[in-house]
Amino acid sequence: QVQLVESGGGLVQAGGSLRLSCAASGRSFSAYAVGWFRQAPGKEREFVAAISWNGGITNYTDSVKGRFTISRDNAKNTVYLQMNRLKPEDTGVYYCAAGPHRSSWADEYGYWGQGTQVTVSS
Repeated sequence: QVQLVESGGGLVQAGGSLRLSCAASGRSFSAYAVGWFRQAPGKEREFVAAISWNGGITNYTDSVKGRFTISRDNAKNTVYLQMNRLKPEDTGVYYCAAGPHRSSWADEYGYWGQGTQVTVSS
């Protein structure tokens, strides 16, 4: 069993930065891949980024490449999402999720956090 708690969201102006954290409790977190997803009002949840269990492999959705960086510190049971050059279209609730495989598909992840709100003003 893994419990995930996101933090670090907030209100920021376009062009600004935020760093989201996903803190995990429960054993064997370091064995899980982790993904970040987001959901804007009235839209479906979409994939943002994912990282393998050891941090060696990452992937991103095209719209955030070059602006967002996913990383993890398994000693701290935490995964981060550094978001730079934020745009209004990045607004949404951001969720982290853990699962056995690094994937852009939400169904591949069995554990989810409660989400953290990110709002980017123009």
